[in-house]
Amino acid sequence: MTSATTATPPSPALAPAPAAVIDIGVSGMTCASCARRVEKALARLPDVTEAAVNLATERARVVFSGAGDARAVADAIEKAGFQAERRDIALTIGGMTCASCAGRVEKALARVPGVEQANVNLASERAQIVVFGSATGADRLIAAVERAGFTATPMDDAGGTGSDDPRAAHARREAFHALAAAGLAAPLALGMVGDLFGADWMLPGWAQLALASVVQFGLGARFYRAGWKALRAGAGNMDLLVALGTSAAWGLSLYALLTAHPGHSPHLYFESSAVLIAFVLLGKALESRAKGRTVAAIRALMDLRPATARLWRDGSEREVPVERVRVGDRVRVRPGERIPLDGTVVEGSGGVDESMLTGESLPVDKEPGARVTGGSLNRDGALTVEVTAVGGDTTLARIVRLVDSAQASKAPIQRLVDRVSAVFVPAVLAVAGATLVAWWLATGDAEQAIVTAVSVLVIACPCALGLATPTALMVGMGAAARQGVLIKDAEALERAHAVTLVAFDKTGTLTEGTPRVTDLVPAAGGNAADLLRRAAALQATSEHPLGQAVREAAAQAIPLEPVTDFRALAGRGVTGVVAGRALLLGNARAVAEWGGADDALGPRAAALESAGRTVSWLVERDGADGPATVLGLIAFGDTVKPTAAAAIAALRGQGVAAVMVTGDGWGAARAVAATLGIERVFAEVLPGDKAAVIATLKGEGARVAMVGDGINDAPALAAADVGIAMATGSDVAMHSAGVTLMRGDPRLVAGAIDIARRTHGKIRQGLFWAFAYNLVGIPLAASGHLSPVLAGAAMALSSVSVMVNALSLRGWTLPKEGA
Repeated sequence: MTSATTATPPSPALAPAPAAVIDIGVSGMTCASCARRVEKALARLPDVTEAAVNLATERARVVFSGAGDARAVADAIEKAGFQAERRDIALTIGGMTCASCAGRVEKALARVPGVEQANVNLASERAQIVVFGSATGADRLIAAVERAGFTATPMDDAGGTGSDDPRAAHARREAFHALAAAGLAAPLALGMVGDLFGADWMLPGWAQLALASVVQFGLGARFYRAGWKALRAGAGNMDLLVALGTSAAWGLSLYALLTAHPGHSPHLYFESSAVLIAFVLLGKALESRAKGRTVAAIRALMDLRPATARLWRDGSEREVPVERVRVGDRVRVRPGERIPLDGTVVEGSGGVDESMLTGESLPVDKEPGARVTGGSLNRDGALTVEVTAVGGDTTLARIVRLVDSAQASKAPIQRLVDRVSAVFVPAVLAVAGATLVAWWLATGDAEQAIVTAVSVLVIACPCALGLATPTALMVGMGAAARQGVLIKDAEALERAHAVTLVAFDKTGTLTEGTPRVTDLVPAAGGNAADLLRRAAALQATSEHPLGQAVREAAAQAIPLEPVTDFRALAGRGVTGVVAGRALLLGNARAVAEWGGADDALGPRAAALESAGRTVSWLVERDGADGPATVLGLIAFGDTVKPTAAAAIAALRGQGVAAVMVTGDGWGAARAVAATLGIERVFAEVLPGDKAAVIATLKGEGARVAMVGDGINDAPALAAADVGIAMATGSDVAMHSAGVTLMRGDPRLVAGAIDIARRTHGKIRQGLFWAFAYNLVGIPLAASGHLSPVLAGAAMALSSVSVMVNALSLRGWTLPKEGA
């Protein structure tokens, strides 16, 4: 480790500030000079007294003479050409009631030193924060949230929502408050109903005061508390509007009651304040219940994991908490039980229901050697499973984290809503003040002026604005997850809804991806058995599907010669040395690069390719520069997936075009394309060139989604507007994609686009009604056409209607064939 330090002694006249130490990870360093470059960059920061970088641990330690600035440290590292460590922290936020509250929490978190980004979701009541290094922990973030007037607790490491009891208890409490308020306000409302029929059912003034006061200051105390916290933070929220509006109605009524002449019944508005609070609480109760439904997908996934496992150790079985199981342990799963953790079947066989994870309704047969996923249901047969992942590393935990993170993300359209929400409450207060003054000056009736201003205060609803986007996102993404479609974040969903063209990889995406040897054609003088034996020896260590097909075809062959100097040629084939002879098994391009040719086999190769076969040539060369001799060719066939044609037809029904981008030969590509009705094909495309094809398609004006499952598809997935990865493929592909399909059914592509379009439609509908409601309701209230009671009912209805509209996505399923 090398280190560089700079020091500036403090002035004797000033007491030194407490030193701050920031420890942060640095990636991308390869040598001591890299570490030195980072140190120099950090040492130049203001107030830094020491900067040390450890190349072995890839961490930097920075000491400041005063308060540390993690963002400045991260910026200095990245300007030096390296990557600074970032961490994700998730918090559950309590006490938010409207979009203004969410904005206030977001600003409070963003001001914490070391925070790069903070997103707060009103519907899920969660915050996702990205921080630099380890200097900024959950404690500092929670303290910032509490200073803003809210509560915060860390979410569990597995990425789940933790126990649902607090949310359920909150919903029950909201329902109780709403019912209590309705019961107390009912006698007051009865008087209003009596007025409609000319009957005097109104309670005496002092009785009205007693009932209204319990509602106002008992059940309505929450509005005062939340409104006061908002004022202290220099902001406003819905609670402040409700508190001001109802207080004005209650205060005006009290003044009229106290100053009324004996024997004269004053006009009181106690029923307005009490019924208004009852309506708001009813709206909150319905909203709370709806919020509970939005997280149903996450809750259902979390409920899949059993609490215990049957651990098999030292010849005996015992039931233990699942947290005590370790990688390498063996667990037993009886018929009808859920598999506790990810693993590999070592004994037994049976059908496993993976529908909650993949959306596939039919059980999947599992034999020894098959992988199983924690949370799936063992339908029949006893299984012994060797555990391969535990805790947060299991597939279920990763899915929960992905869905949870996606639901908490913020759609681009939400940025506009946030800007509106930031000025909404101050604007409403200004409109209410102007209404009060205008009515007072125009009519000279202070009572009517106050009542009209109250209507303005209580009809304005920032809640609907704040709930429209996140609620639709949460419900839509949750419904998609239940069908086996995992959407990475809100931005991916925003882009997916606009897709006009889907580019499919062929192997493993439209076909089964498990090719088999169909033809062995030796060159003149050779024989098929020798051709297969040599090819199998060359492919002995290959993990490529074609290599596995060759080995399976040669399974009965005599022991194979060992291979040395094995090397894969990206998009062309493989080379190696067998029995002292250099061999190549590859496509025509690779053969040409070796200088091999066999005119006699050319027509047969062309015929096989035109029939949809993939042709590989086996070529032998004596030494590095010796002449190349073609030994023969091997043809492979792949089976088109049964659902591929339906997938292409479904996309066509959505107005989405389909093209094929594959590294396979033109013959195989055209044969599959003709079977599926794909008109445009890009074949013999090298892995590095797939991204260029995507760029070409985007340059033609298309919004492109790329569907693939292999490492070679990762650049194209990243280059597309939306990358869609099959979970049956590589982790690299899934990390590059915005959408992951949990089973290899290409119909899920159309499903992903369908749910993206439906969710985006719900967002637009919710925002339209939220904006329209306020744009129409506030002028109506200001003009005196709405009483405070009607205004309060309308406000409660606006939030509930937006959430109910979004909840209609809960029943979404994959479009049926032919639908």
